[in-house]
Amino acid sequence: MPPEKFAQLDPVIHSRIRLAVLSILISVREASFNYLKETIGTTDGNLSASLSKLEEAGYISIKKSFKGKKPLTTCLIREKGRTAFSKYMKALETYIGFEK
Repeated sequence: MPPEKFAQLDPVIHSRIRLAVLSILISVREASFNYLKETIGTTDGNLSASLSKLEEAGYISIKKSFKGKKPLTTCLIREKGRTAFSKYMKALETYIGFEK
């Protein structure tokens, strides 16, 4: 039975980079900025902007530290991010399962 209307997709997650970040963090729990950048195939600026939006929404935490003399930025998924990702995926299922 088709849904009466499509579920609303979370606009914070509904971007290629932000969706990719959350998909990775769901699997590994935390990842470095460089790992995310290389895995997703994006630029420093685009990833930084996307991480800021996810952090502002409370979906991830960003931890800055040093490894030796080099700065290290690590991203961790928060419970709110896990919940939002799960809801997003369930909403997508309403699109995939829709029939005329």
